[in-house]
Amino acid sequence: MNDSIRFILNGEDIALANVGPTETLLDFLRMKRRLTGTKEGCAEGDCGACTVLVGRLADGKLAYESVNACIRFMGSLHATHVVTVEHLAGRDGALHPVQQALVDCHGSQCGFCTPGFVMSLYGLWLTKEKPGRREIEKALQGNLCRCTGYEPIVKAAEQVSLQRPSALFDPLQRTRSEIVARLWAMQASGTMRIASGEDRLIVPASLQALAEVLSEEPDATVIAGATDVGLWVTKQMRRLSPVVFINHLSELQSVTESDDGVTIGAGVSYSRAFEAISSKIPALGRLIDRIGGEQVRNMGTIGGNIANGSPIGDSPPPLIALGATLTLRSLQGQRRMPLEDFFIAYGKQDRRPGEFVESVFVPYPKAASRFAAYKITKRRDEDITAVLGAFLLTLDEAETITDIRIAFGGMAATPKRAPTVEAALIGKPWTEASIDAARPAFDADFQPLTDWRATAEYRQLTAKNLLTRFYLETVGAPAELKRFEEVA
Repeated sequence: MNDSIRFILNGEDIALANVGPTETLLDFLRMKRRLTGTKEGCAEGDCGACTVLVGRLADGKLAYESVNACIRFMGSLHATHVVTVEHLAGRDGALHPVQQALVDCHGSQCGFCTPGFVMSLYGLWLTKEKPGRREIEKALQGNLCRCTGYEPIVKAAEQVSLQRPSALFDPLQRTRSEIVARLWAMQASGTMRIASGEDRLIVPASLQALAEVLSEEPDATVIAGATDVGLWVTKQMRRLSPVVFINHLSELQSVTESDDGVTIGAGVSYSRAFEAISSKIPALGRLIDRIGGEQVRNMGTIGGNIANGSPIGDSPPPLIALGATLTLRSLQGQRRMPLEDFFIAYGKQDRRPGEFVESVFVPYPKAASRFAAYKITKRRDEDITAVLGAFLLTLDEAETITDIRIAFGGMAATPKRAPTVEAALIGKPWTEASIDAARPAFDADFQPLTDWRATAEYRQLTAKNLLTRFYLETVGAPAELKRFEEVA
């Protein structure tokens, strides 16, 4: 059937033939199903009170991820298993070990945020048998609590890793094979088109079908993770139609490694990209770990971050510094370009009518090169960038700069190279004197704006200081502040 969105909600099959393109999972759960354990806090994917798990078949296996229901659109849920906090209790009503641990460790006070914490910890419990504190904190990056100070919640996570009853107790482990069979039966055989009044949503069946749809609908909004577009709806109250959902397309989910680099499909989430990148480009892996919370990284995609063209997007500056190549696709075929050439002006990218981002090739830094990326925010985790600088340096045997690529976000209307600074450094010795001499060149490359995240003066000084920091780190100076557990 290609006339309805079909998915499993806890244990029930759902089919929706009348669904709007921007209807959120949160509104569906609370208003239409009365599953009020899923809360609305921020409505922008920050607080985690709306956290649920979504399971999807990938490479024949069923995998569950925590997501923000407040910015997850219903059109992205076809052939998935949505799990809410109401599904966790045992058949006799007994609390799940994750829930019981929060009770035992006094991890809840007012209780508003508790269901979201339960679902994030449940997602961790399903995937990590004995998580360490860093893994627990990473799983909870996207959940905010005003009451507990987090320590009781972390203790609950540590306690529950020691309590693993029979798999028959857990609802997802007990029914896994059954859920897999039901999801296979829901797979669409063709492109899905659903109209609700004047609103339309489209779920293409393949990459070729996507090209055909965008040829017919060049002004359609294409959605993979909706971590940005979701806010257009929940905060700006924008009406979007038609909307084309692509998060299910396996052709956009590929990660292909070679000796020279890695090709990442436009539909690959930050979480999956981290797995592919972190060991080969550690600095980029550390940056990905600071993009949103776990729920946002499970939904958001590098391809979407590029296609959106935001001047404060986190992935373009480091990818530009690394010399990434972008592949666009349409009915006319593929088109490749250096990623830096894709960004033309604020809100304008080099994407022709009917084209979409298909993949990005990220070269690995050469063994002799040095690479770093620095994200400056008001708080370390789950915050939007004020300034982001990325640097790729190549020196010869005499420690002379043979090549340097510098790219920034938050400093211009687009992610942007610093050509004047680069020219001031190439051919010079890699010394503090060369760095100091090049700092004024930033004034020719960037004229940043003042907004509520930072003043223009702060951004300009910070960009210069990040070059100095990069130099200090490359010569072994302790330029980066470390968290206590990283130095203990």
